Amino acid sequence: MNNNEIMALDHEYIMATYGRLPIAPMKGKNATMVDADGKTFIDFTSGIGVNSLGYCDDEWIAAVEAQLTKLQHMCNYYYCENAGLVAKWLVELSGMSKVFFGNSGAEANEGAIKLARKYSYDKYKDGRSTIVSLKSSFHGRTITTLAATGQDVFHQYFYPFTEGFKYVPANDYDAIAAACTDDVCAVIAEPIQGEGGVNVLDIDYVKKLRALCDEHDILLIFDEVQTGIGRTGKFFAHEYFGVKPDIMTLAKGLGGGLPIGVFIAGEKCCDTLGSGMHGTTFGSNPVVCAGALNVLERVSKPEFLDEVTKKGKYLCDKLMSYSPSKVVGVRGKGLMIGFQVSGNPKDYLHDCADKGLLVLTAGSDVIRLLPPLTISYDEIDKGVAILADVLK
Repeated sequence: MNNNEIMALDHEYIMATYGRLPIAPMKGKNATMVDADGKTFIDFTSGIGVNSLGYCDDEWIAAVEAQLTKLQHMCNYYYCENAGLVAKWLVELSGMSKVFFGNSGAEANEGAIKLARKYSYDKYKDGRSTIVSLKSSFHGRTITTLAATGQDVFHQYFYPFTEGFKYVPANDYDAIAAACTDDVCAVIAEPIQGEGGVNVLDIDYVKKLRALCDEHDILLIFDEVQTGIGRTGKFFAHEYFGVKPDIMTLAKGLGGGLPIGVFIAGEKCCDTLGSGMHGTTFGSNPVVCAGALNVLERVSKPEFLDEVTKKGKYLCDKLMSYSPSKVVGVRGKGLMIGFQVSGNPKDYLHDCADKGLLVLTAGSDVIRLLPPLTISYDEIDKGVAILADVLK
């Protein structure tokens, strides 16, 4: 089938919930993709940060295929070796205590919210279930994670939303201190807001927030769905701030392209959820966890993370050298990069795709770049040349 035939199939049988580009990817290698019409693209999106090792990485495929020949699924009545190994990696890398496996970032955040409210109920009973979120945040598309998202555009159509959330501006300590009243059990924040515009939290703000949460026994949840697993040049983005959360959520790049989501609890709340209090059918799937193990073993290496930082700087420097007047407000860490543009960023997205480059948008005026962590310098050069041409 060609692009038009695949698009026609989609239009007839699939709900139109996405503003798709007229592209049907068919095959790829690392950061290079070919669509059904044979057109080649440089991919600066990695499936919105999911394909951390790029398309069809040989080692990752071998790990997944090896598990597929043994067992593709088992229910959570039994123990999964791969899940135990993934959890061990995550606990040791984070310095936290225990892991719960789900299937997506939204599921991970939903579970983190449940955990925070249960922890507070156990200690303080009723009346302490409110969660403070930051404006411009994004935490998922379930009814509850939409409620947790601090963007008005998402608070439409699906009323009533889950109660118990309030929102304050990011990096405004006085505002969040005032919001942390006696009814608050947790604060949820992305170390770098992805969908909201690649907005990096201030170090002093995060340190003071950690101290505020400690003072009032409020759990600090870091949503690292997009920033985690090496995306920023640190394995977890919160490492830049020198603080640890009480709960952390991960997804996207952890599976290398297969669906996974986890929340990790620190010592304070790692035993809060007991048997039957939370669950999922597909969480800790052995095939997905085999892929995650391969990602963890490779991305956690210091030399790999150093290369992510170098590639991010190289990409930004290269882009600035091409279009210094058009690339303004550059921000982010590692290979999570955003910069402001004049006009509608979706116009740039379409123009880039026409010329063979895939990019993302964020907020109302930001081009967002999330290339595979394994992107080659040659692929960076090709992609930046296209982007610079579009900006001109």
